[in-house]
Amino acid sequence: MQSNVVVVIGVGGMGQAIARRQGAGGTLLLADFDESVLDGVAEELRGHGHRVHTRPVDVSSRTSVAALADAAAALGPVTQVVHTAGLSPAQAPAAAILAVDLLGTALVLEEFARVVAPGGAGVVIASMAGHMVAPSVLTAEQERALAHAPADDLLALPFLDADTLGPQGAYPLSKYANRLRVRAAATGWGERGARVNSISPGVISTPMGRQELDGESGRHMRAMVEASGTGRLGTADDIAAAAAFLLGPDATFVTGTDLLVDGGVVAALRSGRLGRGA
Repeated sequence: MQSNVVVVIGVGGMGQAIARRQGAGGTLLLADFDESVLDGVAEELRGHGHRVHTRPVDVSSRTSVAALADAAAALGPVTQVVHTAGLSPAQAPAAAILAVDLLGTALVLEEFARVVAPGGAGVVIASMAGHMVAPSVLTAEQERALAHAPADDLLALPFLDADTLGPQGAYPLSKYANRLRVRAAATGWGERGARVNSISPGVISTPMGRQELDGESGRHMRAMVEASGTGRLGTADDIAAAAAFLLGPDATFVTGTDLLVDGGVVAALRSGRLGRGA
């Protein structure tokens, strides 16, 4: 008898926490670009009793993402899809951020819409950075293009020039686009009886988050945390709890939306407690 399949793409701190929480009793399919990290996480989870399969993936390649979706469907009903893979400004140049964070998310949404089981659900990890994109940055036509352009055409959009944007521009724009793509994808997923949402984490204490805190934007990020309602860094388990809600039975009327899990940073920004220069 086939068990339900939980797909987790990206096995960094958040991916690992979500896999541990969602994988019990089902079949975990873990995917990541870094095969050595992937194998290590899989072995750890197997040691805790999880049934785990692995597959390397390059989310910026449709062929690779399509093969991952097909492999997931071959294991059983794909009931949960969690896409956490991404690059931050401290990790990569703008072109790579656009390819992984923007195009990669669009490809995952399109390819897994083919195979997700009725009653299934997906979660895409976006970022609070997407909530900080000023409304004046994009025209209505550009927003429509980000939401609806075929994934294979996204990187050719003229306003997504990597040299002009730089890493600090490419990252929030990609994460803003993630929310638009999820919203647009909800109808297609719904035609299969499935749901899809995004989560926008704040400053999370994962290896990626700590790398950003140690980088050039670290001082501003710490100021945001200090001004927030919770006054603390988030944890990978905070994000896993939010994902569990969106993937589970208590959220069957929730689709096409974004859950901001940032400890109150954006609220502080919008209330004026935190200046935009922070």
